[in-house]
Order: sequence, then structure tokens, then C-alpha cells
Amino acid sequence: MALVISEAASQRAPRNRLDRIAIALSALCLAHCLASAVILALFASFAGPLLDDRIHEIGLGIAVVLGAVALGRGVREHGRRLPLVIGASGLFLMALDILLPHGPGEVGATVAGVTLLAIGHVLNQRAARR
Repeated sequence: MALVISEAASQRAPRNRLDRIAIALSALCLAHCLASAVILALFASFAGPLLDDRIHEIGLGIAVVLGAVALGRGVREHGRRLPLVIGASGLFLMALDILLPHGPGEVGATVAGVTLLAIGHVLNQRAARR
């Protein structure tokens, strides 16, 4: 019995780690987005590197990979689709952000997307614990 419990716990560890990494990256993305908006408003000439489209494209790529792996694995393990649906909605808004011009709409889409993605990962962790 102890062997079965420890095997199950060891299988959950990598997925939980991915969710934690994804949540931390969501927070970092949110901080980047808000800082970019504030810096742009205060120091328009210094905000250029923060608004580089490559940062957003790379960040979205990382979010999609982590989201697909962690949330997809979660659906397979616990069978609950809500974390995946919420996380995918967040990824959609984040992808929409790339198409929008820099400004309030872009910031709003990013903040909403990152928040939904983080909520999806939190729900995924909670479902895995049950």
C-alpha cells in the first residue's frame, strides 16, 4: 500500500511543478505587462525594450507549451475539463494581445488572459489533490 501511495505522489510531483512554474510565469507576465504600461506612461522613450513584440511572442509560446502539457496532463489524470477550458480561454486572450496595438486594449487582454491562465493552473492543482 505504501508503495502505491508513493508512486502516485511521485507521478503528481512533475505536473504540480509545471503548474507552479506556469503560475509563477503568469505572475511574471502580469508584472511585465503592468510595468510596461506604467513605464510607457511615465517614460515613453525608455519603454521600447519592454514593448518589443518578440518578448510577447516568446512568452506566449512558453505559456502555450506549459499550458498544454500541465493542463492536458491534468485532464487525463483527474478528468476535470474546467481548468483546461479556463486556461485555454486565457491563452486565447493572450494570443489576441499580439494582434492588438500597444495600448489599453492590449493591456486589458493580457491582464485578463494571464489571470485566467493562472486560475486554470490553480484549479488544475486543486483537482489533482482530490
